[in-house]
Amino acid sequence: MKTRREDGGEPLAGEPWNEVRPGLWMGGHVWADRTGEVRAAVVDREFDLVISLFTRVGHGPDPSVRHLVRMLPDAPLTAGQIDAVQELARTATDAVRTGRTVLVRCHSGYNRSGLVVAESLIGQGLEPAAAIELVRRRRSPRALNNRIFEEYLTTGLDVARLLSGLEESG
Repeated sequence: MKTRREDGGEPLAGEPWNEVRPGLWMGGHVWADRTGEVRAAVVDREFDLVISLFTRVGHGPDPSVRHLVRMLPDAPLTAGQIDAVQELARTATDAVRTGRTVLVRCHSGYNRSGLVVAESLIGQGLEPAAAIELVRRRRSPRALNNRIFEEYLTTGLDVARLLSGLEESG
């Protein structure tokens, strides 16, 4: 029974994606079914917008679905990458506010997707701690286990971007 990530990290989520708030979903490219078998999370037309922070051939979505791809590491981000997170979170927030369904996904659906989803929730009026708690409650307690991403959210992405820019120029 294989339930751990392919790289030996955190155990995989038990669903391909989960609704964090009405219209806003979070997921990955792999998940583990009830028997522990690793499954591919393949998107077809379930969502109006898919935001991928990691991609893998054959995982969708259907060509008729709007698909934004921005490769981000599950590691400290540059100022430009933090800008991308903010832009993607605004895009997700705007889509949800207009009644569209959005899936934000990364490899396992924990950290990169959690960062964008939590930032979207903050943009929808939640406090950072409440956004982080909601992501963990609705997706997995393992979500946002990258402490740097949690710190970005609690500090605020504007401040994190400025600090990251200082590190890059110094």
